[in-house]
Amino acid sequence: MSAQDEDGEREFDIKWADGAELKEPSARARMLAARWKENPPKPQPFRADPEPRPPRRSSWRSTAIVLGTVAVIILVLGYTDFRPF
Repeated sequence: MSAQDEDGEREFDIKWADGAELKEPSARARMLAARWKENPPKPQPFRADPEPRPPRRSSWRSTAIVLGTVAVIILVLGYTDFRPF
């Protein structure tokens, strides 16, 4: 069978499937329909406000932690270089 024949069969199958009278819903659609039948979702406004997030740490605190860590590393490295043997 040539590649052209395979393309022709595939096109025929797609046309046949698109022309079906009844289309079965996807598995996800069936799952959501079953779930919502028992417990329907709450209505939400269009572009609802996002839920509040916990406040972020201030940048000065993060900067102080980083600079303090760098200072401790410099001191430790300096102490190991000047230690007498």
